[in-house]
Amino acid sequence: MRDISVIAILTWFLIRFVREFEKAFIRKHSRQGGSVDVTTTHALVKLVNASVFITAALVMLQTLGFSISGILAFGGIGGIAVGFAAKDLLSNFFGGLMIYLDRPFKVGDWICSSDKEIEGTVEEIGWRQTRIRTFDKRPLYVPNSVFASIIVENPSRMSHRRIYETIGIRYDDIHSMDAIVHEVKDMLKQHEEIDQKQTMIVNFNQFSDSSVDFFVYTFTKTTNWIRFHEVKQDVLLKISEIIEKHHASIAYPTQVLHFDPTENETSPPRP
Repeated sequence: MRDISVIAILTWFLIRFVREFEKAFIRKHSRQGGSVDVTTTHALVKLVNASVFITAALVMLQTLGFSISGILAFGGIGGIAVGFAAKDLLSNFFGGLMIYLDRPFKVGDWICSSDKEIEGTVEEIGWRQTRIRTFDKRPLYVPNSVFASIIVENPSRMSHRRIYETIGIRYDDIHSMDAIVHEVKDMLKQHEEIDQKQTMIVNFNQFSDSSVDFFVYTFTKTTNWIRFHEVKQDVLLKISEIIEKHHASIAYPTQVLHFDPTENETSPPRP
């Protein structure tokens, strides 16, 4: 009992030491302004804790007089049976391990998948499932094995955000199209929030049913969702001012009905 008590105390000490070391490590890097991968840190701590538990259990069994080699052999045979019975649990475990190793996303990232109805912010990555907080604040629990068979998009790691808009003006204002397009492009080149190193296109695009269209294709420097919409709003308002400056108007769907006044009103209707 004395030996087992010493082993239990040492196990408790090591687990508490690892937890406090994790907190101090994250707190130190946060205070210094450095970036620390919290997801990988949690994964390493879980692996160390599991190793301490397994080692302590084996030492206790050896202390009680059990043969560890026989237990390991029995565990190997039992592991095969458990593997068949808990294949889903094991697939989730290895799925979580692949997430920790490949790191397609981490805690705090915004992820989405076109294969599944998955979109939100990652709150926790466990060994069996990942908890995602959707944008309407509902928790979504996804088994880790799902991520091995679906395409996951991580918008949090995008380098830029794109502005891609098609704007139509009236057919009566087509003579102003060339001037409008050139001035809009000059405005984008002078805009502080537009990345000039990325692709920038402003061109007359097509003849639509009720308008002649040009499109704007450019990228902002910011990736922040709220700031991006502020920049996009500013760009669109400036485009509207340029169109008005050239005495043109943004088109909207219209239909023109032509009536012939010379037609005989008394004539029977045509079939």
